[in-house]
Amino acid sequence: KVHNAIGTSAAIGLPIAVAGALGYLINGWAAQGLPDWSVGFVYLPALVLISLLSSFTAPVGARLAHRLPVATLKKVFAAVLVVLSAKMLHTVLAG
Repeated sequence: KVHNAIGTSAAIGLPIAVAGALGYLINGWAAQGLPDWSVGFVYLPALVLISLLSSFTAPVGARLAHRLPVATLKKVFAAVLVVLSAKMLHTVLAG
């Protein structure tokens, strides 16, 4: 079901985000010239703001996912995947 795919995607996002943040933290630990309030390459005010906003918008997204018709939900999910794929492809090819 598409609801299971969206739920799984959301659940998998947390460990991926934690691993990525730890990687940036460790790799930038000895970097010079970083702004105040940085730990490695992690900027703490942005981390707090994104975490707070995510905690407010996640329930809205869950409610929306359960209210939308399955066909619409599939199209939105496919569009998000296409946009993310295009972004990743652009990053690889451009740089």
